[in-house]
Parts: sequence; structure tokens; C-alpha cells
Amino acid sequence: MSDTTCTGCEVGRRVFLRDAAMAAAALLAMGTTAKAMPIHWVSALGSARAEARYAIPAADSVNIDKDQEVILVRASGKVFAFALSCPHQNTALKWLASDKRFQCPKHKSKYAPDGTYLKGRATRSMDRYEVRKDGANIVVNLDNLYEEDMDKAEWPQAFITP
Repeated sequence: MSDTTCTGCEVGRRVFLRDAAMAAAALLAMGTTAKAMPIHWVSALGSARAEARYAIPAADSVNIDKDQEVILVRASGKVFAFALSCPHQNTALKWLASDKRFQCPKHKSKYAPDGTYLKGRATRSMDRYEVRKDGANIVVNLDNLYEEDMDKAEWPQAFITP
């Protein structure tokens, strides 16, 4: 089997939702003593055409909109919007709060909170959406997804500052 061909790499909606629920339960079980960035389930405040609008997170956190398949992250003074799927084989990524990083559950590729590739079978960082600030909101252009290796000028600039 080559690094680019995998059988069974697709994670179904039920598996994703089960894993997400287990992660959320683990976070709740940790109580207020946990020092990791919190994870929140969110929905777009509205969407028109190919845009989704979200309130800018008030603090460092990971926010997942499963309907739009968008991950919003506020970290280190920046807000990013990522595709929910791993760039390796489109498996839904998981946030590991205790490690403060994302990980692909299928092949264990690891990513920093800003989406930067750390290690694993993936060959690039997480895909970022084009974003813009509109008052207290972040507007995500769902038609414009930047891949780090193909969009070398746009990918590093795809964030807003709150």
C-alpha cells in the first residue's frame, strides 16, 4: 500500500459524531481545572451564497460547525477557519485539548492550532478558508479554500485579528 492510497479512510458521519461526543464528554469531565483551549459546537449566524458568518470567539478556543464542515480557531491573537477534513485523505479531524493540537484519527497526522503540519502521513498543513472581518463577526468564504502547497501567498494570510 502506498502513502497516498488507503482503503477505509473515509470516516462516516456517525463515527465522527461519536468521537466528537466522546471528546466533548471528556472535556466536561475535566471540569474547570483543565487548561486547554475549550471546544464548542457552533452554527453559522447566517449564510448567503457561499459565505458563513460567525461571532468572533472571545477567547482562545476551537469551534466546530459540522453543518458547514468548518473549524474556527482562535489562537495566539488570530482567528482561522479550516476545512473539517484532513488534507491527507479527507477524514474528519479531532481536537486533542490535552495536547493543544489537531490530529487525524485515521493516520495520526498532527497539526498545531494554527493548522500548521507537525508530523504524520499528511504532506501539508490544514486547508484554510478565505476569511474577512465584519464588525464583531468573521465571514468565511466557503468557495475559497487555500491549500498550503498550492496557494503559497494566500494560505499564510488567511486569518483575521480580533
